[in-house]
Amino acid sequence: MIEVNRKFNHVDHPIWDELTSVTSDAGRYYTNKDGMKFPSVTTVTGWDKREFFAEWRRKNPMESKRTLRRGNQLHDTIEKYLNNEEGYLTETDSDIPRLFYQMIEDLGRIDNIVGLEKPLWSETLHLAGRVDCIAEFDGKLSIIDFKGSTRLKRESDIQNYFMQTTAYAIMFQERTKTPINQIVILISCDSGDTQVFVANPNNYVPQLLECLKNFWKLPEGDTSCT
Repeated sequence: MIEVNRKFNHVDHPIWDELTSVTSDAGRYYTNKDGMKFPSVTTVTGWDKREFFAEWRRKNPMESKRTLRRGNQLHDTIEKYLNNEEGYLTETDSDIPRLFYQMIEDLGRIDNIVGLEKPLWSETLHLAGRVDCIAEFDGKLSIIDFKGSTRLKRESDIQNYFMQTTAYAIMFQERTKTPINQIVILISCDSGDTQVFVANPNNYVPQLLECLKNFWKLPEGDTSCT
């Protein structure tokens, strides 16, 4: 039986320092309390496809707005639920409860939550971002990412998701000295399916490093990285 009103345990962690962010045509960039500036994880891992998605958004403005709103509302609902808040389904579009409840059984595999929507950065990778969730998944400390999707995804479709979660695993270890050896992608699909992808972040380090190399090859004038 699915336990809808379960209470999640939270583990206090002292590492969280806020980041400020600026978004422009060059992507999103974060600045930490020491004034160091970093491109976001999503900007770097999505850089090669930025023109494709910009064109898609231009041709499909209504669907682009719908999927963005769906993603934001689904994330907000999951965060409230994992934070043990009441009224986590208030002020959402009509399709959000369905997307949420069809993944609730897999959300129940999460516990001992270290952080939700927390800022992380790495001086080694020169990256920053906000991680969806750091918690135990099936009893193993993991980086967990929540997604909504119009259709079912193949593993080959979501290599950028694996690279993003790998980057957060590296950032967390750099900040805390605690390794994370599991990344989890939970996807709730409009088709009525929930997909769960579980992997070892070490498998995606080469791809992440290649992404970083390609990003920093760009002429300085093409980005806001300085």
